[in-house]
Amino acid sequence: MPAVDKLLLEEALQDSPQTRSLLSVFEEDAGTLTEYTNQLLQAMQRVYGAQNEMCLATQQLSKQLLAYEKQHFALGKGDEEVISTLHYFSKVVDELNILHSELAKQLADTMVLPIIQFREKDLTEVSTLKDLFGLASNEHDVSMAKYSRLPKRKENEKLKAEVAKEVANARRKQHLSSLQYYCALNALQYRKRVAMMEPMLGYTRGQISFFKKGAEMFSKRMDSFLSSVSDMVQSIQGELDAEAEKMRISQQDLIAVNESVYTPDSDVISPAINRNLIQKAGYLNLRNKTGLVTTTWERLYFFTQGGNLMCQPRGAVAGGLIQDLDNCSVMAVDCEDRRYCFQITTPTGKVGITLQAESKKEYEEWICAINNISRQIYLTDNPEAAAIKLNQTALQAVTPITSLGKKHEVQHLSQTVKNMENDEVIPSGSAGIQDSTQLIAPGTPIQFDIVLPAMEFLDQNRGGRHANPFGESEDSSKDEEEDSLLQQMFVVRFLGSMAVQSDETCEVIYEAMRQVLAARAIHNIFRMTESHLMVTSKNLRLIDPQTQVTRASFELTTVTQFAAHQENGRLIGFVIHLSDTLGEESMSAYVFESNTEGEKICYAISLGKEIIEAQRDPEALAQLMKSVPLTNDGKFMLLHDLSEEDGTMHEGGEESEA
Repeated sequence: MPAVDKLLLEEALQDSPQTRSLLSVFEEDAGTLTEYTNQLLQAMQRVYGAQNEMCLATQQLSKQLLAYEKQHFALGKGDEEVISTLHYFSKVVDELNILHSELAKQLADTMVLPIIQFREKDLTEVSTLKDLFGLASNEHDVSMAKYSRLPKRKENEKLKAEVAKEVANARRKQHLSSLQYYCALNALQYRKRVAMMEPMLGYTRGQISFFKKGAEMFSKRMDSFLSSVSDMVQSIQGELDAEAEKMRISQQDLIAVNESVYTPDSDVISPAINRNLIQKAGYLNLRNKTGLVTTTWERLYFFTQGGNLMCQPRGAVAGGLIQDLDNCSVMAVDCEDRRYCFQITTPTGKVGITLQAESKKEYEEWICAINNISRQIYLTDNPEAAAIKLNQTALQAVTPITSLGKKHEVQHLSQTVKNMENDEVIPSGSAGIQDSTQLIAPGTPIQFDIVLPAMEFLDQNRGGRHANPFGESEDSSKDEEEDSLLQQMFVVRFLGSMAVQSDETCEVIYEAMRQVLAARAIHNIFRMTESHLMVTSKNLRLIDPQTQVTRASFELTTVTQFAAHQENGRLIGFVIHLSDTLGEESMSAYVFESNTEGEKICYAISLGKEIIEAQRDPEALAQLMKSVPLTNDGKFMLLHDLSEEDGTMHEGGEESEA
């Protein structure tokens, strides 16, 4: 006999939409089988009760046997032999129709009774288990919803433990009921075949034994057929017994699992996290806005497919697109006092969707997977190897070099000779092209927070005049704005800064970008502080968007290098070269992510430095003012052509976004 389709008991605990979809097929098959069994039983009872109308009853039975093929069972695989056998039985019934007169006792014992037992025992059991499974599934959903609403406060640990225990009990109950339900549905595929053929086997044998004439007429050609049908039934029964034993053993193994399988977030301290995922699937809570200030959370099944994030509700045949992940960014967020929330942002900076994972492991793996997919690793020939290599490269980027010999070699290669007469830096013959160790010292620490959050800054300066923590005042800043010929504002997010050893080329900025982004990926640093970057003809200033207070300021003359990333145009970096009172020099690289193209910011900085140079020569300044369009108040207007395409105005003092 061909193998039959069956539900995998190992997938009962996950309870994914794919498993539910396959389960619905089995339920549809069971419903069709129930209807057909009732019809077949009615036909058999008519044969049993209508002795005087035996001819008509057997004709109806023959037709009903042929109708099995037209039932369109959803799981009809392997029924070909059953169909062919029933077809042959239909012919036999037609030939024996004129010989049937009295079969009450034999028909009751060999034909009607087995099909009644099949309906009352097997089909009723499946219906009962279906109801129990539905109740357990609803109870689990209620407990998970209650668990998802738990706050993050530590004083609620007792409540958290109680709710987690309730979730574990509900999940265990659902797991047990689903295992029993799946086993019953799998067994039904075998019992269905036996139940369809065993009554007809008894019916045919009764006919032959009861009517001598019928036996003499058909026994010679029927013996071999009945023997093969009997062997087929015994073979199916043997397969059922073997499959039932396998399912029983598998059910015991699946039940005897660790308690952590049922308990969400069982390993909070050190979960085993796979950071090389290029695809991910599982249940998440989706935040939906239902009004101006009200929101709801819906538990849905999410999975990634290529560069897309898909969502599939229970009962749906296929998933739907939720978010295109290419070039998106993902970061952890605090949302409604819920744990493990993260937010996906589109490449244009627009906030996408907010999701909540049920455990720390799922939370971090989802963030890592989305980060990997957003870099389009899945398009490579070997995505798994590319993800592993990317994370290894990121790890090496922040791994300090501890070998003394290596450090000595790096220091030797980074030596340069200065020509004091013309202030030119001449590379030594042995140094060659600078490598990463000459640009940035191995093991250099990275600073991820350059400014104070807005609320914290306000708390520190309540009750008096705002004092800038970097030694600047708001009044002086306003005076500088009025005197400055250039004012251009961009929305940026600070990524990190670090000390560098050289400011001769833009390669030091690219290396700093690589190490900052790699360190953020390895240490799971997703929060970024948003600021307004004001570019003037005198300085660069970072302004708090809420309070309009200057957070940090850099003289434009100290900016020695600035560049945008060669591939990701939204990344911008610059090098600040400072000298203290003792004559010691220091160089630091700052890396930002902008809402606009980084080249626009670079153009603004370049124009500012040109203005500084031109201010020393009135003729040069006049020539520069002729080459660049001015605003109505006499200030430079930047990126005029690009502004018209983007639909934004770049006047003095106004914010510029692309």
